[in-house]
Amino acid sequence: MGLLIEGQWHDQWYDTEKHGGEFVRESAQLRKWLTGDGAPGPQGQDALPAEADRYHLYVSLACPWAHRTLIMRKLKGLERLIGVSHTSPLMLDQGWSYHVGEGSSGDPLNGVDYHHQLYTMTQHDYTGRVTVPALWDKLGKRLVNNESADLVRIFNDAFDAITGNRLDFYPTELRETIEAVNADVYDHINNGVYKAGFATEQNVYEKHVTALFEALDRMEARLDEQRYLAGEWLTEADIRLFTTLVRFDPVYHGHFKCNLRRITDYPNLANYLRELYQWPGIKETVDFDHIKRHYYGSHATINPTGIVPKGPILDLERPHDRERLTGQGIREKA
Repeated sequence: MGLLIEGQWHDQWYDTEKHGGEFVRESAQLRKWLTGDGAPGPQGQDALPAEADRYHLYVSLACPWAHRTLIMRKLKGLERLIGVSHTSPLMLDQGWSYHVGEGSSGDPLNGVDYHHQLYTMTQHDYTGRVTVPALWDKLGKRLVNNESADLVRIFNDAFDAITGNRLDFYPTELRETIEAVNADVYDHINNGVYKAGFATEQNVYEKHVTALFEALDRMEARLDEQRYLAGEWLTEADIRLFTTLVRFDPVYHGHFKCNLRRITDYPNLANYLRELYQWPGIKETVDFDHIKRHYYGSHATINPTGIVPKGPILDLERPHDRERLTGQGIREKA
């Protein structure tokens, strides 16, 4: 884990000491939007036009934030339009790498060895954490967006005129519900596992692990009454929760000490996880080898031996019971 300071790489762990033992996530800095015609984004963001084979997605198969974008790319039929390079699962003294021998795809587009080089190619004096996912503009020869939440919504809309894919993961009438669920899930679950796992004070860890399981309890109750988080339709809210749930029992339960319960101990969440895993196209985006090797092999402050546990044995192909609740699949745009 590291960061760039005025374009120079520093192998530096998060400074929890100055935050009283708290892990504080840095906000993404590259936030340019994509739209069908290059018109400003939904909040007036500067935008580029969506064009076939102009953009390239850099990800880690281990990272839950990057995983969101891979799922959207798959479900929205963008694979032939947007290429992908993935890092090695190991994030060591130079951060994310493109070493093929460690399991990376390599970087055939720019030929970099390390992900941080893409940031300094974009801005020579870049200062900040070097994260995935990140979207590269081949024409402008720079990264244009490194915020996964933005990329999920960009992929939902920007390329529809090219692909003809009308699936809508952010329907207008469900947006208020989606935003409320996203806020709870992001703060207490998606980021909550990190706030517990990276805490360096006992009271901080206990505060966040308690909040995490209270939020999981809320999702369990919600999914007892409706098939998906926003109701009858599968939306971006489900994709955002899924990428944490699928990593929970293999990694977060043990590695991040999020061990009050497992997801398999929650009847609704466990069945919901299996349904989403079995959804056409989603299973192919999950790589448990990368997931486990990354977390257990990259966080020396948490797991100094680097030993990767063999378990748990997962059975995500087992039938689920979500048909007991009404579900409409994915909404299509008018």
